[in-house]
Amino acid sequence: MSSRVTSRSSRTSLLRSRAAVLAAGLGMSVVLGAGVAAAADATSASSAASAVSASSAASAVKAQAAAQAKAAATAKKAAQTAAAKKVAAEKAAKAAAAKKAASWMHPVRKYRLSASFDQAGGMWQHKHSGQDFAVASGTDVVAAHGGTVVKAGGNGAGDGPAYGNAIVIRHGNGTYSQYAHLSRIDVRVGQVVATGQHIARSGNTGNSSGPHLHFEIRTTANYGSAVDPVAFLRAKGVTV
Repeated sequence: MSSRVTSRSSRTSLLRSRAAVLAAGLGMSVVLGAGVAAAADATSASSAASAVSASSAASAVKAQAAAQAKAAATAKKAAQTAAAKKVAAEKAAKAAAAKKAASWMHPVRKYRLSASFDQAGGMWQHKHSGQDFAVASGTDVVAAHGGTVVKAGGNGAGDGPAYGNAIVIRHGNGTYSQYAHLSRIDVRVGQVVATGQHIARSGNTGNSSGPHLHFEIRTTANYGSAVDPVAFLRAKGVTV
């Protein structure tokens, strides 16, 4: 009787021990499974964060590259525009210089027309051979057109004392201009002058009743070949 009771008690204890071990094993498995799952979730989250970070970095690099490309394109366009403006300015300057070289202008500024071409009067042995521009003595006298000085000096530069100090400039196409009654001559024979270049100062030398510039347009360098200077200048676009 006692042996049977003891045997049953032993089997019951053994079963309880096995149940406890199994329960402990199941608990460990649950714990381990939870840990693995948590680790997997952490790894997944880390991977996702890394992917987002990499995507953000790639976007930033792409944006920077686009900005640099845009800046380079803008700088290139600005350089091209500046170069085009420079070329245009150079062309305009050359055109202006060419126009000035080809044009005619007044020999003096702020003048009053006095004795005119072919006018009769006691001041001249024959009719007046040019156009007088009444200006104060010492007024700046310029070349009405570019050319070469062929006469310069007193006694009308060889045309007679009535002209006083005078200058004659040869232009193209057989045209000459003469400037007389000067107070000062600032060019020499053989000198090449440009349109508008200073050549002398007006005065009252020679056969003159007051300070003025006597201006002629001639077909030769000498007296006797004059044409109407006002009509000539107007034909060249100069308002007189």
